[in-house]
Amino acid sequence: MTTDATPEAVTRVTEGFTAARTVADAVLFEGYVLYPYRASAGKNRMRWQFGVLVPPGWGEAAGEHSGQRTDCLFEPKSADRLLVELRFLRVRRRTVERLGADGRTFTGVPELELPDRVVVPWDEGVTVEIACSVPLAELAGGGRTETFHRPGSVGYEPVRDDRGRTLGRMVRELRELHGEIRLATEPVPGPYGALRLIAEVRNTAPWTPGGDAGRDAALPHSAVAAHLLLGLPGGRFLSMADPPEWARPAAGACRNEHTWPVPAGAGGRDDVLLSSPIILEDHPRIAEESPGALYDATEIDEILSLRTAALTDREKREARGTDDRAADVIDLVDGMPAAVLERLHGAVRGLHEVTDEGGDATGPRGRDEDTDGGRRSRGSTDAGPAGTPRPSSPPGLPTGPGLPWWDPGNDPGADPARDAVMVSGRAVRAGSRVLLHPGLRHTDAQDMFLSGRSATVEAVLGDVDGEVHIAVVVDGDPGADVRRDQGRFLYFKTDEVEPLDDAPPGAADGPGERP
Repeated sequence: MTTDATPEAVTRVTEGFTAARTVADAVLFEGYVLYPYRASAGKNRMRWQFGVLVPPGWGEAAGEHSGQRTDCLFEPKSADRLLVELRFLRVRRRTVERLGADGRTFTGVPELELPDRVVVPWDEGVTVEIACSVPLAELAGGGRTETFHRPGSVGYEPVRDDRGRTLGRMVRELRELHGEIRLATEPVPGPYGALRLIAEVRNTAPWTPGGDAGRDAALPHSAVAAHLLLGLPGGRFLSMADPPEWARPAAGACRNEHTWPVPAGAGGRDDVLLSSPIILEDHPRIAEESPGALYDATEIDEILSLRTAALTDREKREARGTDDRAADVIDLVDGMPAAVLERLHGAVRGLHEVTDEGGDATGPRGRDEDTDGGRRSRGSTDAGPAGTPRPSSPPGLPTGPGLPWWDPGNDPGADPARDAVMVSGRAVRAGSRVLLHPGLRHTDAQDMFLSGRSATVEAVLGDVDGEVHIAVVVDGDPGADVRRDQGRFLYFKTDEVEPLDDAPPGAADGPGERP
């Protein structure tokens, strides 16, 4: 470390934290309340799935985790300190009570029905942010531990009807919460001056379960969806998915448990890192078309909005009474202009990154997107800045009538159902059976479930870069027929498959082979 970080570097990290929080909020509230956004729905009765750090006295026996660990690499450069922000949800348990006829006593009830909402018991999520600034010099050797404590509390909110009369109350209870953040650095071997950061977050609540207390009893003492924002004013974090060649051995030795770190600074900068319990790509961002938080990222926004709009009035009233955030979703969808809904219909982004206005291209080009959210039809041309038509294919590539240059139908020599590729001295084509060995490039967390599985080849395809891709359906997949009908296959490179001896006749040799 040569000099202290400049004020400008600190400002950039602060701006980076602001940008990263938009993505972190999507992680924080992932699955918070699922469609149809009411507490009575079965899918909303088992909640808090990601990044739950439970008290150690309960988690060891129940298979839950009380801690998470982030390992990452960084180059200090001029940085002299590490900015840390731990964020999580704290579970606030809400019950509902009705006011008795005497006007003084309250009795617990399953719901209170109002003209605009149905108030029901619910676990609310309260955002907690714990920030600290730690000099890098203090992280060498044994490192540093930051502890935190949040006391318990009970609050009451009256429930009134449309005439202002008190019908009952909501009782909200927070339980005591304890935790710690452990930070330490180690030098990375070599001349580059890089350091490895170890950041551990632990729930240290002394609470222990009594009798047969289950997960619901442990949640109020837990940190939910816990994740870290790390800032390095004047320095930079290295990508763990695609580190520089000199850092690959050190990156491979890093240990990340129940979390995954990615660079997430504003404008693609590497001075901010987001470590979340959900695996993200480097520099993640929220889709610009998204009209707002829907809390159910397992669904497509367009479908989710249409479904929400179709809820009955009673269902919408219960959703409004379930949670303020669910009420916001109902209001968002009910007031969504048609133009905003149209923007959710689809967008292709990668094409903007690989195609410039001069007609040069470095990758495939398909359906493009108008600036107003519309989409052009297949094979159309568009105008450049000066209003002149842009060619629909790069120079030298064949073009057929009505088909864009990247469409396989434009290449009379391409036949995915008959083409073959040589793998380990054998031709692999549609109908061949192969053994899967994915994970060589560490591209997908699902690889661990496919390794060693056998599959049937459905097609052999080539792309415009000359790469060969083998489309397969995994043997024993109960949805195999649907995948074939819809053409939804899994794709592997040639070094990720091994031909099996029980391939059908004719699969081992014949015309159409591609080297």
